[in-house]
Amino acid sequence: MKKFIEGQFDIVIIGAGHAGCEAALASARMGLKTAILTLNLDSIAFMACNPSVGGTAKGHLVREIDALGGEMAKNADKTALQIRMLNEGKGEAVQSLRCQSDKNAYHREMKKTLENTQNLKILQGECKKILVKSGKVCGVETTYGGVLECSAAIIATGVYLNAETITGEVRQKSGPSGFAPANALTSNLIKLGFNVRRFKTGTPARLDGRYINFEKCVKQSGEENVPAFSFLNDCAPENVSECYITYTNENTHGVILNNLDRAPLYNGSITSSGPRYCPSIETKVVRFSDKKRHQLFLEPEGADTNEVYVQGMSTSMPHEIQKQMYRSVEGLENCEIMRYAYAIEYDCIDTLDILPTLEFKKVQNLYTAGQINGTSGYEEAAAQGLIAGINAAFKLMKKPPLILGRDEAYIGVLIDDLVTKGTEEPYRMMTSRAEYSLVLRHDTADFRLTPKIFDTSLFDEARKASYLKRKEAYESALEELNKKAPHEKLKEFNEKFAISGGNQGASYADLIRRGAKCADLCPFFGILQGVPQSIIKTAETTVKYEGYILKMRAAIERAKKLEKKVLPEDINYSEISGLRLEAREKLERVRPVTLGQAGRIYGVNPADITVLMVWLATNNKK
Repeated sequence: MKKFIEGQFDIVIIGAGHAGCEAALASARMGLKTAILTLNLDSIAFMACNPSVGGTAKGHLVREIDALGGEMAKNADKTALQIRMLNEGKGEAVQSLRCQSDKNAYHREMKKTLENTQNLKILQGECKKILVKSGKVCGVETTYGGVLECSAAIIATGVYLNAETITGEVRQKSGPSGFAPANALTSNLIKLGFNVRRFKTGTPARLDGRYINFEKCVKQSGEENVPAFSFLNDCAPENVSECYITYTNENTHGVILNNLDRAPLYNGSITSSGPRYCPSIETKVVRFSDKKRHQLFLEPEGADTNEVYVQGMSTSMPHEIQKQMYRSVEGLENCEIMRYAYAIEYDCIDTLDILPTLEFKKVQNLYTAGQINGTSGYEEAAAQGLIAGINAAFKLMKKPPLILGRDEAYIGVLIDDLVTKGTEEPYRMMTSRAEYSLVLRHDTADFRLTPKIFDTSLFDEARKASYLKRKEAYESALEELNKKAPHEKLKEFNEKFAISGGNQGASYADLIRRGAKCADLCPFFGILQGVPQSIIKTAETTVKYEGYILKMRAAIERAKKLEKKVLPEDINYSEISGLRLEAREKLERVRPVTLGQAGRIYGVNPADITVLMVWLATNNKK
């Protein structure tokens, strides 16, 4: 096939899912000439699984994306059907926003944003090859022979690489929701040096809401007094839809157990690694055989459709078995399936092959982001896409890369886990993965991260002004809370609200640490008048956990000493005596950048780190 020049660009993004969109917008907004190549314009920012944004830990990622100038939070606020705060009964560190999104509206709004962004060209087509010259990216070739010349490329192909859907005995070459797969690129990635493997995910059926008896289900309404995802928005979007809860039962489980011989997960048809934390209903019934029921969430797909998503009941059973399964559930006895459930297998890479910047170790200026990196979830993908877009742009602009620490962001935890530990199954972000979660609260994301990109064009002047105003209000609130409470009113307050402790010399912050709430403090003493409730809440939480935060900061500083010790790029671990064989193999495979990263590799223990420290000290002297 004769090649032709499609155009010249600084950066080309391959894929227009949640990772690709964030990467393209970041690159273009920083002034680089950018192209985004997608198999189908109708799949831009498509929500192939549950049309929702956020959730436990995932909500943290969305707010961090917003704090770094990304788009996901703004788009989620525009298209939300319902919004809630999860884990309100638990500590502030694990509370996360979650919204049910309008699937079609989310796609339309993100596509509109891309189309109206300067420096950005959208092109429908399939990538066949990454062109490399002298070890650097020089272009992207499509299956039609078009060449997009470029200085950097970001691969964000999602679950489309050699994708196959599996339902019962039927296996089809297909991407999610009937979109075409990307069959041309994998062989080229292998030639470039990527280690490619096979992962699996799945999705439940979509039901026609007209045939669901919602009266038999438990209503789950949205909440009013919660923040928006984006720090630009003062209030959360309006709740316009209801969600519902129902449960499987012994009849459901019986249908599944009696047909395991036809379940691809159990008859050998599927052998790839699936998500541990989002298992199919077959897996849940088999693995947790003592449980008589499993919770299901009935969630609307959009305001313009009757389709209802059945969260918690993904499956790859044959169609006739699926119909029996769903109709055995209370409230779904007469349900009509509009889209049957399926499993999907796809190619992804081993993330031990990429750097903390998300650049491929073997080809300069080639980055990967999203589900090709073995992650699951829109939020994880968007976070990686944003960082890849920023770092690709920074490299071409000859600026230092943006590498977030585990103490700075959930995004930092996500990427460090991928490039240091790797993953043998679809990776999902969870609060338990973050050892410094108390300083990574969702409400402080902008204070932690916005200064890192404040001087870039990711933020326009209006957004910069909004951030500075919020920062000033927060700092002023903390300052006022640390003032002494008036002695003449202190005793009365303590008695009225049963606050223990002395009645002299206490600050408002002292009262909060003794159990007082700002909801009582502010009107009683007349403080923080006119300050937004979101700022008061953040300041109150900071004061409340100040002692724990100080201890955590001390631990962070100790850990940073190891992060500052850079390991030579050409270090030969096999020649370092004292290192165990397993440690040598793992260190050689990962090639850690710092001593701190080396300590987080599976198979490397504290004794190995001590050996490395001695080796570094000795070689530095030499």
